[in-house]
Amino acid sequence: MSRKSSPDIAIEPMRPQDWDSVRAIYLEGIATGDATFETSAPSWARWDESHLASCRLVARGRSGILGWAALSPVSRRRVYAGVAEVSIYVAQRARNRGIGRALLSALIRLSEQENIWTLQAGIFPENIASIELHKREGFRIVGTRERLGCMKGCWRDVVLMERRSVRVGI
Repeated sequence: MSRKSSPDIAIEPMRPQDWDSVRAIYLEGIATGDATFETSAPSWARWDESHLASCRLVARGRSGILGWAALSPVSRRRVYAGVAEVSIYVAQRARNRGIGRALLSALIRLSEQENIWTLQAGIFPENIASIELHKREGFRIVGTRERLGCMKGCWRDVVLMERRSVRVGI
């Protein structure tokens, strides 16, 4: 599945050997303070076990991996088998080049091939770029979870967004 988002960028399945680059991009996101409540990146083994094996993508360019997207199950209960949470990160050096949109669009297509009917995302309200990206790809805001978690002594809200497939689970 190598999809081109621009002449020099391909959207491809993530491989275990991509982890060092994926982890570095994840750490950049963590450092912004507006991407996740996480304060450190996990080991490959821990990350691998918490994400769906079939829905992991990277944006690969001439200079290496420029971004990644993956899905994790929202629950292990069978009734929620078609519901997954989106993670998407773009390297700082590659932002504003359409990579996030290419990754999210490809992840949506892949999720539907895997019979996933609902994608959800929890995004800090300050992360306007991510909220707008998700809106452009068909997500809607379903609400704001107020004071969901405390980060560095500050309570943070999380905007909950979802996208319901028009092809799967209807």
